[in-house]
Amino acid sequence: MITLVRRVVTGCVLGPALTALAACGTAPVPQRAERPPAPPSAAPSRPPTLAPGPAGLTPVFRNGPRTPEKAVALTFDADMTAGQGDRAARGERFDNPRLIATLRALKVPATVFMTGRWAEQYPLQARSIGRDPLFEVANHSYSHYAFTEDCYGLPTIAGSEARMRADVERAFAAFRAAGVPRAMPYFRFPGGCHDRRALRALSRVGVTAVQWDVVSGDAFATDADAVARQVLDGVRPGSVVVMHCTRSAAPATERALRTIVPALRERGFRFVKVSELIGATGGRR
Repeated sequence: MITLVRRVVTGCVLGPALTALAACGTAPVPQRAERPPAPPSAAPSRPPTLAPGPAGLTPVFRNGPRTPEKAVALTFDADMTAGQGDRAARGERFDNPRLIATLRALKVPATVFMTGRWAEQYPLQARSIGRDPLFEVANHSYSHYAFTEDCYGLPTIAGSEARMRADVERAFAAFRAAGVPRAMPYFRFPGGCHDRRALRALSRVGVTAVQWDVVSGDAFATDADAVARQVLDGVRPGSVVVMHCTRSAAPATERALRTIVPALRERGFRFVKVSELIGATGGRR
């Protein structure tokens, strides 16, 4: 979503406890030890999604519940359009490995909305992000072309609703080709622009559209402190923050994170992925 958008949107895993029981009294009669039956392998659970909207339209998620438990999801758009290959070949960087390294160092879970073209350009990074349990990869279209007219100057997907669906499905195929094992069934419209036609077009893809309620203002920003202030001023329990994972178009984001993360933790916030916020809604819009 590399655009200047003015509008909009403790889980802990307990490992199995091993308890040693000590017996008292006389020594037991030795018995042949029996190996307990192996538990059945559990199939991966389906990621949480929202129920379809009216008339079966693709549901739209903007933020999680405003509960006293202070959860916030940082999301990062890994943008690259279908027409930017020449710029990448000339050395422009649409990735940001330092930002990903900072998230890992600070142990911040995050959701990366990736374009299929980005995954093609940076397959090793896409695979590394997709296989890291700290992150989840979601769909930001293949081309990063707009799904509506007049969307912040983005090129527009021409043609039928079938072309819109094909663009989203092509992104999922690019993730699989890059080695991302399990992309989430979440979709972020390029520029955030959508209308009823776009929501109808994607209803057959089975995704939940994810918007945000906090705009970081990091697109093309060079003042990391200003980005941090905008995020810190906007975050509420359940917030979804939109940021970017592209060096050339969002050069201040990594530096802003170094302020945002400790400041929100000091306020009692914990960082979660979008899937946890959606799961907390119980599937309700």
